[in-house]
Amino acid sequence: MNQPTAMSAPQPPTTTGGIPRYRPFGGPALFREGFRPFFLAAGLWAPAAMALWVGVLAGWIDLPTAFGLLDWHIHEMIFGFAGAAVAGFFLTAIPNWTGRMPLQGAPLMLLAALWVAGRAVCAYSLLTGPSVAAVVDLAFLAVLLLAVAREILAGRNWRNLPMVGALAVLLTANLLFHLESLGVANTAQLGGRLGIAMLLMMIGLIGGRIIPSFTRNWLVKQTGAENLPAPFSAVDRAALLISLIALVAWVAAAPPTITGALLIGAGTAAAIRLARWRGLSTVREPLLLVLHLGHAWLAAGLVLLGVSQLTDAVATSAALHALTAGAVGTMILAVMTRATLGHTGRELTAGWGTTAIYALVAIAALARIAAGLLPGSFELLLHTAGCAWIAAFLLFLAIYGPMLVRPRPSKT
Repeated sequence: MNQPTAMSAPQPPTTTGGIPRYRPFGGPALFREGFRPFFLAAGLWAPAAMALWVGVLAGWIDLPTAFGLLDWHIHEMIFGFAGAAVAGFFLTAIPNWTGRMPLQGAPLMLLAALWVAGRAVCAYSLLTGPSVAAVVDLAFLAVLLLAVAREILAGRNWRNLPMVGALAVLLTANLLFHLESLGVANTAQLGGRLGIAMLLMMIGLIGGRIIPSFTRNWLVKQTGAENLPAPFSAVDRAALLISLIALVAWVAAAPPTITGALLIGAGTAAAIRLARWRGLSTVREPLLLVLHLGHAWLAAGLVLLGVSQLTDAVATSAALHALTAGAVGTMILAVMTRATLGHTGRELTAGWGTTAIYALVAIAALARIAAGLLPGSFELLLHTAGCAWIAAFLLFLAIYGPMLVRPRPSKT
């Protein structure tokens, strides 16, 4: 297999290192590589946090959190679920970018333990106290940020310094949530917008590198095609700049007419960018097609969010779930499935189970969007979305969980 994984493709931007070396490690396979514990954590927490949220909404569960209940749901989807996936990606990608030793063994265990502790203290912060919850939860992203910064600086991998900035923004967004739970300032809503915006920019930047790269490699290998995805160019830079400006306006709660126009422009630019990557030619390989679909969710969600700023015809909740359940959820599953297959030595192709995972997360996103547009069917559609989301990640755990906890199969 010579196809790149989601961790080894031309990343934003060029690598300076090479294939990382691994220290001899006799411990559990789960802690040999960074993607293993954190992809497993994301796969576990996505359905667990959703089940808890459904239980809270139904009145079955009383969650002793110092966060507002909606704030807890938003916080755990951004910094619990997506935070784990981001950690798994960075801890595996950065050694490929720098050629330095990956984080493994005891340090990796410690970082994973910080993530687990953060989920517990955020859920029970009325019992632990919001100050303890803030310190423990923020420690995870702070330590991850320091680890990533150290590797990029030590590897002199200057062109990937924006990844340090991305983690710093996520850490700041998390801090804003905790400032509200501490009674310091009413900043949880700002923190939510900032965290979502940063995840979307990461999708635009990293996804915009790996999607056309993987598509190009696959087309050449499968068909020898000459009509290949357009390389990164001024079109991509312009689309990213428009997205950045639009998302800054949204985070800053700029006047709705300005923010709406900018977001619609950003979504249109993302769609133009996507159209240059030959996504329709990948329908025979769901493992690749799903990456294009994830970026399509980004384009559609930005347009919907823009429209929601200008008119009541589109509920803001519907637009936000197009971006979160749709773009973020789809891209995380796309990267986790592809990277797990590639980094455990398996063929880079989607079987029926993996294809079903992608279908279920699409159903979850569509149902949640529809719930915001069809208030008469809100409860039914909300439960449909929650069940489909939970099913998608339970299926991910069933198929990919054993790959993550077991050693890489030996070549025969």
